[in-house]
Amino acid sequence: GLGLGLDFGVGVGLRLGLGVGLGLGLDLDLGLGPPTARAAKRKDRVFVWGFCYSGALGVPSFVKPDVGWKKPRRIQPTPYRLETEEKISSAACGYGFTLLSSNTADITKVWGMGLNKDSQLGFQRSIRDRTKGYEYVLEPSPIPLPLEKPQETRVLQVSCGRAHSLILTDSEGVFTMGNNSYGQCGRKVVEDETYSESHLIHQLKEFDSRVVQVVCGQDHSLFRTKKGAVYACGWGADGQTGLGHYDITSVPTKLRGDIAGVNIIQVSSYGDCCLAVSDEGDVFGWGNSEYLQLASVTETTQVNVPRHLPFKIGKIKEAACGGTGNIVLTEEGNVFVWGYGILGKGPNLIETAVPKMIPPSLFGWSDFNPDIRVAHVRCGLSQFAAITNRGELFVWGKNLRGCLGTGRMEDQYFPWRVTVPGEVVDVACGVDHMVSMVKSFT
Repeated sequence: GLGLGLDFGVGVGLRLGLGVGLGLGLDLDLGLGPPTARAAKRKDRVFVWGFCYSGALGVPSFVKPDVGWKKPRRIQPTPYRLETEEKISSAACGYGFTLLSSNTADITKVWGMGLNKDSQLGFQRSIRDRTKGYEYVLEPSPIPLPLEKPQETRVLQVSCGRAHSLILTDSEGVFTMGNNSYGQCGRKVVEDETYSESHLIHQLKEFDSRVVQVVCGQDHSLFRTKKGAVYACGWGADGQTGLGHYDITSVPTKLRGDIAGVNIIQVSSYGDCCLAVSDEGDVFGWGNSEYLQLASVTETTQVNVPRHLPFKIGKIKEAACGGTGNIVLTEEGNVFVWGYGILGKGPNLIETAVPKMIPPSLFGWSDFNPDIRVAHVRCGLSQFAAITNRGELFVWGKNLRGCLGTGRMEDQYFPWRVTVPGEVVDVACGVDHMVSMVKSFT
C-alpha cells in the first residue's frame, strides 16, 4: 500500500516536474506534514485524466504551456488534481468537454471546460472582445444560468452528450444548452440555427412531476421524474427516444412500452442505446442493438419502445450504458456485462447477448476481504468503471487516448485499479477522458 502510495507520489511528482502538485500533496495527505491537534477535515477533490487537447481536463498549462521549455501535453495518463474552489457534487464528460456542478446557494453553480463550438458550455465571453465567445475553454469557467432565484435554487446534476448539455435544478426544472439540430435540447428545431456563440439557455418544465435525473445520450436526452416516468427527446433514428418511431422529437415526451406504469429509479445512456432500472430490480432497454445490447429480446438492430430484458441474474440495482457495451450491478453486488467490445472478462470475450459476470475477486474481494463489493458502475463510450464500497476505482475497456488513467496506453481486458490519492466517491466517463470526485484520506 505505502509502497505504491509513495511510489506514485514521487514518481508523478518527478515525472511531471510538479513536486508541489501531486508529490507534496500526497506527502501531506499521508500524514507526513506537521502534526496537528486533531484530525484534519477530509477534503473533497476532483481528479481528471485522459485527452488534453480540447481543454476538457480544465488545466490550461496542458494546452498552452506556462513556461517556454514545456511542450503541450497531449495526454494525461494518470489522475491529476484539478484545483476547484467549490465542493463539486456532480460531473459529466461530453465529447471533448466537461461540466462540473456544486450543490451550493452561491450564484455560480456550474462550470464548463473544453470544446464549446456549439455553446454546450453556454456563451463564454471573450475577455479581449466582449462580443465574441470562446470555442475552447481551457479552465473551469462559470456558466451563468437564467435562474429566477439564483440564491435559493440549487443544481443537483449535470449531463453531457455529443454537443449538448443538461442541467438539473431542485426547483426551477431543467436547463438545456448546445446543439439542438435533432431537438435534443427539448425545443423546436430551427433551420440553419447557429449554435456557435449562442446565448440561448432553454428551460424545460412540462413534466408529470419534478425531474430527478437527466441523462444525455449522443444526440438525445432522457428525463426521469419523481413519479418514476421517463421522458425523451432528440435524435430517434435508432429508436433511442423510445417513443415508438424513428423520427426526431423536439418536445420531451413520455415513454410507454414495457415501462408504462413501472416505477423507474434510474436511466442510463451514452451512445444510442438506453437502459432503465425499476424499483423491483428489472432492467429495460431500447435504442441501438447493433452490438447485441438488446439481442436477448430481438433480432433487429433497433428497438423503438422500452422492452423488458429477461435476465436471470437477480435483482438489478444500477445499470450503465456505453457505446457498444452495457453493465449492470445486482443487489448482491455482482457485476454483469454484455454487448460488444472489451467487456472485462479477458481478450476472448468480445461479444455476448447474455450478461456475463465479472468475478468479484477482480474487484478485490477475497476470503481475507469478504466485505468488499462493487457499489457503483459507470460507462463511457468504450470504457467501463466500477467503484467499490471502499472507494476504490477499477477501470477496463478501450484506453482511447489514455482515458483509463492507468498510466499505460494499452487497452485493459480486465478490471484494473486506478491509483487515486483518496476515496473515490463518483466518476464520470467520456469518450477519451474521465473525471473523478474524491474524498482525501485525511
